Amino acid sequence: MKKLSLIVPIYNEEKTLLKTVDKILEIEKETFLKENSIELEIILVDDCSTDKSKEIAEKIADNSKIKFFAHEKNQGKGAALKTGFMAAEGDFIGIQDADDEYNPKDYIKLLKPLIEDRADVCFGSRYLKQDTRRVLYFWHTCMNKFLTLLTNMYTNLDITDMETCYKLFKKEVIKEIAPKLKENRFGFEPEVTIHVAKGNWRVYESAISYTPRTYEEGKKIKAKDGFRALYCIFHYGANTAPIPMQFILYLFIGAISAIANIFSYMVLINISNNLILNIAIAFFISAFVNYILCILILFRHKARWNSFMEIVTYLITLLIMGTIDYWATFGLLTIGFGNFWSKTISSAIGVLGNFLLRKYFVFPEKTLKK
Repeated sequence: MKKLSLIVPIYNEEKTLLKTVDKILEIEKETFLKENSIELEIILVDDCSTDKSKEIAEKIADNSKIKFFAHEKNQGKGAALKTGFMAAEGDFIGIQDADDEYNPKDYIKLLKPLIEDRADVCFGSRYLKQDTRRVLYFWHTCMNKFLTLLTNMYTNLDITDMETCYKLFKKEVIKEIAPKLKENRFGFEPEVTIHVAKGNWRVYESAISYTPRTYEEGKKIKAKDGFRALYCIFHYGANTAPIPMQFILYLFIGAISAIANIFSYMVLINISNNLILNIAIAFFISAFVNYILCILILFRHKARWNSFMEIVTYLITLLIMGTIDYWATFGLLTIGFGNFWSKTISSAIGVLGNFLLRKYFVFPEKTLKK
């Protein structure tokens, strides 16, 4: 007998919780589940609701088919899901919001490619063809599609709805991913998608129905969650993104570093006439900015600063690029370029050199094992 576990994160959903659970229980009557001998497990996780959601969840939990867990303080949807993932016992583990925006019967469609062993993960897409849909927020949809596009660019996946609630995993997939999850709020969506891509799991999509609610009806996601999702795409996905995408992002990092280099140099030449010292100080300021941004965004990893070799490789990188920066600036000044253009051109040369040295020398990509 196989089991389907659905994790239901709850935060102030007293109006829709019972209705959602009833809809989940209805799918047990579906022929597909009976033919494949699949039983149901519902994991309710209350994230410190301030309404009657917790009392409702406790009342309907029977500790066999419907299990209940509660957070003592509000942490966010991502944290509630992680609690549920760790507790779930199903062979297939999915997500079901308690807000009645999604129809649990759609999990029959998501289950099929996993049951047939064609997929390890199946996303439910709100943007694949549906018969009808409720028309609501234009800019909300634009943000969803933009974040999906950006996630695809950084994961090399081709999904249509990264921000969807409906994500169904084989047990071994989410049990491997769940302990690694860091995002407590809606940043969970891009983070878990990026982990799926890094694990090279087989991903499918299926069209699902979706009836969005308004903010007046209780919708919780805000604009700040969109910006957090953008950060998560860079933070969790950039270090294993396709090389062209890594370089595009490094151009941004390199541009900020170059601005720091140029600005520092222009300030210093108004303070001192020592050309060598001015170039060196400006370079090391920009190198520090570059390193911080690389660690925070691009080459994110457990920094091996306790490793003697990492310190050595970073110092060698600084020496190489510092030498190139000095001679490029000095050479351009010698042939008649002004201070600004000499430093600008040498900084541009440094962008490519820094990217290659940091990627392949200082922060070589670690081999990821499934």
